[in-house]
Amino acid sequence: MTGLTPAELLAVLAGAVAGAGVFLFAVALRGLPPAQPGGRPSLARRMVRELVGIRGVIAVVAGLVTLVATGWLVAGTGVALLVLSWRGLSGAASERRALTRLEALATWTESLRDTIAGAVGLEQAIPASLRVAGPTLAEPLARLVDRLHTREPMPAALRRFADDLDDPGADLIIAALIINSRLRGPGLRDLLGALSRSVREELDVRRKVTADRRSTRRSAQIVVGVSVGLALGLAIFDHSYVAAYDSVTGQLVLIVVAALYAAGILWMRALARFQVPERLLAPETPQHPDEIPEAVAAWRGGAP
Repeated sequence: MTGLTPAELLAVLAGAVAGAGVFLFAVALRGLPPAQPGGRPSLARRMVRELVGIRGVIAVVAGLVTLVATGWLVAGTGVALLVLSWRGLSGAASERRALTRLEALATWTESLRDTIAGAVGLEQAIPASLRVAGPTLAEPLARLVDRLHTREPMPAALRRFADDLDDPGADLIIAALIINSRLRGPGLRDLLGALSRSVREELDVRRKVTADRRSTRRSAQIVVGVSVGLALGLAIFDHSYVAAYDSVTGQLVLIVVAALYAAGILWMRALARFQVPERLLAPETPQHPDEIPEAVAAWRGGAP
C-alpha cells in the first residue's frame, strides 16, 4: 500500500464534510445548554465555539492539507487537533486569565476600602465600585448591584456574588463583607486593606512564577512543532523512509505514537497548572447566608 488513492481521498473528504454538516445540523436542532451566569462554559459550548471559529477553520484546512499530502488519515486528524489546541498547549492563557482576575479583585477591594473610608456604608460603596471594576468583575458585580436594588438581603446577594465569581481568592473578601453586613462592626476598612495587600502579594508571586515558566513553555512548543514538522517532512519529501505507516497496521501504530505525544502534552499542562485551593464559600456549604462557616468566623475573630 502506497497511500490513499485520489478516489479514496475524495471519499474521506466527502465523509468529513458530511459528518461536520450532520453535527452542526444536530446542534442547530437541539441547541446548546444555557450558560450559567458567571460560570464556566459547558464542554459542548466550548467545542462548538472552537469549531465554528477562525481557529476551527484553520484546523480543518491544516488537517485536510496534511491528509492530501501524506495520505494518512491519522496524521490529518492529529494535525487538526494540534492546531485547534495550540493556544492552550502550554496553559499560559488560563494563567493570564487568572492573573487578570486577581488584579481586578485587588483593584475592586482597594476601591471598596477607599469608598468606605469616606464614611459611606457598604450598601453605597458596592454600587460606587462598579465604575472601577475590571472587565472580569464587571458583569458579576452588575448583577450584585441589581440584586441590592431589588432589596435582596445583603448577605444573600453577596453569597450569590461569590458563586458568580467562583474564585477562592474572592471568597475570603466576600466572607468578610458578609460578616460585616451582619454584625456592622468597625474595622472593615483596615480588613479590606489587609486583604488587598494579600491579593497583591499573591499576584506578584504568580507573575514571577509565570515569567520563569515562559521559556520552558516556549521550549515545549518548539519541541512539539519540530517533531511534528519532521515527521510530516519525511512523509512528504522522503515517503519511502516512512512507507511502513501506509498500511492499516502502520496507521494503528501511528495512533499509538500520537496518543503518547498527546499524553505527554497533557502531562506538561498538568505540571504547569496552579493548584487552586478549595473555595471557602463552596456551593456545598450551607446555603443560608446567616450560616457562615465556622472557619470564617474564627478567622474574623482573630483578625486585628
